[in-house]
Amino acid sequence: MKKKPDDELVFLPLGGSGEVGMNLNAYGYGPEADREWLVVDVGVTFGDLSTPGVDVIVPDPTFLEGETLRGIVLTHAHEDHIGALPWLCPRLKAPLYATPFTAFLIREKLREAGILDQVTIHEVPLGGTIELGPFKVEMVTMTHSIAEPNGLAITTPLGTVLHTGDWKIDEAPVIGRTTDSDAIKALGDDGLLALVCDSTNVFVEGSAGSESDVRDALFELIGSLKTGRIAVGCFASNVARMDSVIAAAEAAGRRVFLAGRSMNRITSAAKHVGLLANAGKFLSDEEARRWPDDQILYLCTGSQGEANAALARVSGGTHPVVKLGLGDHCIFSSRVIPGNELSIARLQDRLSDRGVRIYTEKDHPGIHVSGHPCRDELRQIYAWARPQIAVPTHGMRRHLAEHAILAKELGVEQTVTPRNGDVVRLAPGPAAIVDEVPNGRLFVDGGMLVTEQGEALRERRHASTNGVLIVSFALDRRGKIVSDIDLRAIGLPSGDENPLEDALDNMAERVEQVVRSLKAEALEDDMVIEQAVARTLKKAGQQFWDRRPIVETIVLRL
Repeated sequence: MKKKPDDELVFLPLGGSGEVGMNLNAYGYGPEADREWLVVDVGVTFGDLSTPGVDVIVPDPTFLEGETLRGIVLTHAHEDHIGALPWLCPRLKAPLYATPFTAFLIREKLREAGILDQVTIHEVPLGGTIELGPFKVEMVTMTHSIAEPNGLAITTPLGTVLHTGDWKIDEAPVIGRTTDSDAIKALGDDGLLALVCDSTNVFVEGSAGSESDVRDALFELIGSLKTGRIAVGCFASNVARMDSVIAAAEAAGRRVFLAGRSMNRITSAAKHVGLLANAGKFLSDEEARRWPDDQILYLCTGSQGEANAALARVSGGTHPVVKLGLGDHCIFSSRVIPGNELSIARLQDRLSDRGVRIYTEKDHPGIHVSGHPCRDELRQIYAWARPQIAVPTHGMRRHLAEHAILAKELGVEQTVTPRNGDVVRLAPGPAAIVDEVPNGRLFVDGGMLVTEQGEALRERRHASTNGVLIVSFALDRRGKIVSDIDLRAIGLPSGDENPLEDALDNMAERVEQVVRSLKAEALEDDMVIEQAVARTLKKAGQQFWDRRPIVETIVLRL
């Protein structure tokens, strides 16, 4: 394909820039009015205390709807890169391209969502190449904390971009191939236009470390625990870590039981592509219930303190198979993701309260390494790739800014640190942010996608901090109250000095007074009555509890 005078190559992040997670990136080629697009990754992030009732958050794809999408290429199978597919595939309406391990998990995810027959999935071999309109995409093997991570060498008539995805340098990764440095060097030799690169560990000096070293540490630790049951918590997606734990358990004379849905799903995907081939047969539920304590190891989900994961259920004594108590051990072979500190601490406290001894990276260095590049690895990839432009992604604003500084120090001519929604022109001419498109987040709430500013979530947030008052009463035809005024409170405090019942009695009197004060024509309009009562009760709530509760008024007409 030949370039035309008004063609441009642009990069557009709609998720993952200025945050860790929810990755959705797009590359556009052609004149502004008629661009063709390539989408890279469609991931989720997760809700927190600021989004009550919302567990999953996805990027808003509105801008891309109706555009010419040549395809969606998935770099790897972590949830922050593929997790939004069940929600957004019906809206993006484009074929998917992924290597076998990732494709297997995508199929399972879309089958579970009931939309597998609506989506075309193309399985691409490792190192394979895809032709999608003006884009030629080559899968570049990387290493990361999951099987088959890929960078993407995206070639267009205006130049080539290396989109790294999540990566690190590991010369002994336990499973899979090492990072394809020869391919990256070749891109540099040919004159790489831009490097769009992971920024997660830009503040960490040195290198992330090798999975082989973790394997050695796990062999030593698990082998030293001669009595009691052992549970190991790790990310289910880290097949190399699973392989190491399983091998260490078997070397110590222990059989393995997989605890958690994700463990079983990832194991199926791994075996589908020939991984975990040397692992022995896993214990069934029935076998695990009666297996000797000193001959079993439970490989568990929930190392981040997730409420419904295996370790949470174990800590509460509700898991149907896994039981831990005095004399048992729990190894956390994972990092603490920022924001999860409290939930992990509570999980570990509950396990400790049962008499379980806890082992973490802090007291046993070496039982975990990161899957993202530290500064030495970033220096190495820039030395290999030698890009004209650096575009840091996958990080908070401080990560992107520091990454840009490092790239400048390494001799990169141009750096751009986009926010979600920024359109970055990569070619022709100097790299620059040239436009901003609609962007944002959509919340999965009650099984449906709702906007970030949706009324239901706004009310739920308000109720979570201010409480709810429900008031009901009956009026006759003249607008006179002819029943008791029933007031109920949800989420509002009661104390010895200020009993809730006294406050509600006082409020009932205020409701009666405000209704009596209304003129005859106002008493004919339920909306006017409800607004008057709500104003009165919100003001009273401010006086009693320093809160402005949500007020739900029910007016019955007799």
